[in-house]
Amino acid sequence: MTTPATPMDTVTLERRIAARPETVFGFLTDRDKWLSWMGGDGAFSFEPGGPYRTRVTGENVASGTFLTVDPPQRLALTWGWEGGNTPVAPGSTHLEITLEPALDPTPRGTVLHLLHTGLPTSEACEAHAEFWQHYVDRLALRAEGGDPGPDPWTGRPAG
Repeated sequence: MTTPATPMDTVTLERRIAARPETVFGFLTDRDKWLSWMGGDGAFSFEPGGPYRTRVTGENVASGTFLTVDPPQRLALTWGWEGGNTPVAPGSTHLEITLEPALDPTPRGTVLHLLHTGLPTSEACEAHAEFWQHYVDRLALRAEGGDPGPDPWTGRPAG
């Protein structure tokens, strides 16, 4: 089977998580749970059309709008960074996270698929690929019952 090439404006990520989709989804749609794996503070309206604004690392603030909230399978939102020198303006890109039950090796697991589209440059793609890998790892650890501890990326520039 041939895998189609990923467009240059897109980041894709797949991660198996040893937690049920309902558990993982809770970490995507509850303010305190979200902030336990990504961000220092934030305001979220977890409903279609609802805005969010969160300080992710240091002074780096991400903001956008939730487009789809379909528990426990799918979350879609716009994404971007406020201020700074980033080419990714607030709400200018599209992020979609889908969750499906992982039946092997455990029926309690989840396969998380992340698709971030609309990134304006290859540099933005590279930065966001690293960004999402870091935060999905933290999300997985948290959903599996662990504590990722303080975010070592606090103070890093936005992607």
